[in-house]
Amino acid sequence: MANTKSAEKRNRQAQKRRARNTNVRTTVKNSLKKAREAISTKDAAKTGDALKDAVRSLSKAASKGVIHKRNAARRIARLTKAAKAATAAK
Repeated sequence: MANTKSAEKRNRQAQKRRARNTNVRTTVKNSLKKAREAISTKDAAKTGDALKDAVRSLSKAASKGVIHKRNAARRIARLTKAAKAATAAK
């Protein structure tokens, strides 16, 4: 338990950030899941839209510091590569 006013404030800030980060992470996971499902269907239109949403959510999460920039870049690269392979193999 916090003993000083500054520690109490720090605790409040940490709780707000934790809630915000959890929400952003959940959004990223859901968009990645939708993108992977779209890639597995090999439908070019669906894949393009889902990939666009996933890239947007990953980039936002990285810019906010929720996930590391390189982590986001790696995931985007892998998703894009899988999407290209799925649409080309059609």
